[in-house]
Amino acid sequence: MHIEPGVVHGAKMALATITAAGGLAFTAKLAVDEIKARGIVPLITRSVIATLAVFIFFEVLPHFAVGISEVHFILGTTILLLLGTAPAAIGLAAGLLVQGALFAPSDLPMYFVNVTTLLVPLFAIAEMAKRIIAPNTAYVDLSYGQALKLSAAYQGGVVAWVAFWAIYGQGFGAENMAAVLSFGAAYMLVVIIEPVADLAVLAGAKAGRNYLQNAHLTTPRLHSAV
Repeated sequence: MHIEPGVVHGAKMALATITAAGGLAFTAKLAVDEIKARGIVPLITRSVIATLAVFIFFEVLPHFAVGISEVHFILGTTILLLLGTAPAAIGLAAGLLVQGALFAPSDLPMYFVNVTTLLVPLFAIAEMAKRIIAPNTAYVDLSYGQALKLSAAYQGGVVAWVAFWAIYGQGFGAENMAAVLSFGAAYMLVVIIEPVADLAVLAGAKAGRNYLQNAHLTTPRLHSAV
């Protein structure tokens, strides 16, 4: 979902600055709440894990340019379920920044656009999870249907934001709309694969409960119901 440089430019970047600032401010609030609940060390540990994971997702896993952006296996739902909302948000923002700074500096001018695209859907599925996952259900016990709903919502949110930025920046021209549609169609591959990846990772976490049931490494909700 790295939107191509120049898709949004000039004065229009002001909106991206505002939305990114809002997303990062909300991330800071979540981080403060997490520190109050469990301390700073678990937050830092899980945020570092999330940052490394996001960097690998962006740079190591297969990714390819389609239309006005790139298709990545972001696995945002996976890191949220494993690590919690605050570490996942920090990891997405930091991993995107590190990847751009080290390997794709041409993407850095679009950082605010891309970080908004990643964070807002993450916050949305965090709220959605509260509604579709019963309080007495640990994340390792999720069904495929629940994982699919969360993954589809996250990836759908990413596609919607990419489409918004493309239309906001370049208008409704035929070429631009074709690029948006081709990107959205390609992202359906991610929607198919990610729920399977989520359940595979959660199954591994369940099997390794004795090693992973540690607030420093995973969110307490991973193995324990509320």
